[in-house]
Amino acid sequence: MKNNEIELRRLVCTCCGEETDENNSHSFSGELLCDNCYFEETVECEHCGCRIWSDDNSGSDSMPLCGSCYDNYYTTCEDCGRIIHRDYANYVDDYDDIPYCDSCVEEHRSHSIHDYSYKPEPIFYGDSSRYFGVELEIDDGGKDSDNADELLQIGNKSEEHIYIKSDGSLSNGMEIVTHPMSLNYHKTKMPWEEVMRRAVQLDYRSHKTSTCGLHIHVNRTTFGSTREAQDECISRVLYFVEHHWLELLKFSRRTEYQMNRWAARYGYKSNPKEILEDAKKGSNGRYACVNITNWNTVEFRMFRGTLKYNTLIATIELVDKICEMANMVTDKEMTSISWSDFVSCLDDDTAPELITYLKERRLYVNSPVDEKEDD
Repeated sequence: MKNNEIELRRLVCTCCGEETDENNSHSFSGELLCDNCYFEETVECEHCGCRIWSDDNSGSDSMPLCGSCYDNYYTTCEDCGRIIHRDYANYVDDYDDIPYCDSCVEEHRSHSIHDYSYKPEPIFYGDSSRYFGVELEIDDGGKDSDNADELLQIGNKSEEHIYIKSDGSLSNGMEIVTHPMSLNYHKTKMPWEEVMRRAVQLDYRSHKTSTCGLHIHVNRTTFGSTREAQDECISRVLYFVEHHWLELLKFSRRTEYQMNRWAARYGYKSNPKEILEDAKKGSNGRYACVNITNWNTVEFRMFRGTLKYNTLIATIELVDKICEMANMVTDKEMTSISWSDFVSCLDDDTAPELITYLKERRLYVNSPVDEKEDD
């Protein structure tokens, strides 16, 4: 050969038709494959190490398996679709042949943690025209039926106040949901402090996660007896949220990115009715700062989760004051209300936790106080 160089034989990949050579080709299943096609079109069985066509993968992208190994050694979780070894598959009872992974089997073994779609007949607590249903997401402590039982026992020791649901947005946790309660009932009868304290002891977190939210539902009837009257008040709620977005973003303890993902704003307009019309035509669905898609409730979704009592009650008090103001003022009056006007109308008798929290977050008109960290 010229200059003692070895001339490599030129070959053609039977998969892509591109030229290759002996150093960059592979013989597989009677076919000649270039490097790219070999590693893109075939995978190695995680169990036996044999190479198979990707289309023949009986496992998953993260755990490729040949058909023989899957049939003999593996199965698939009925709920989440995760591939699991048969030795580690779980079954609800001796008569059930449906396999579940460790995480999903807990939900089926326990009546304590309901499916996300679970929605019981509401029980109203307290004497009021305005009721608040709280959805508090907690994470990192496990979707564990024993933990759920403990929290239910505390929350429901006198009345059926709460139930617990699973939530796919959480990594390893669950969602505490209350029946609708008046503000006063949340503050005086619902054992929030005990529930939250025990959740922290069980290693749950809410604020200190990237997954948890605090959602407050308000009954639509608090805004009026007809749909038209309700919409008029709700439009003023939306205007307040948009007009004071920066203050509420700071109050929420969420980042702009988190807001855009879970509680996006509708966009500022010059008057309440324009914002409501845009909201009705918008594409946010329920993932909006104020979700108006439910028939019976308006849902405030902008707040980050918390296991701190003051923060929780302050959030309900804030929502109460926004709703109260939307009922009392006209559209024109709403457009002229500044944040300072809003907070200066608060008093210690009706919103003590809210005032304390606003001072902690440097959102009050008076001197701030030291902020205490949330869980």
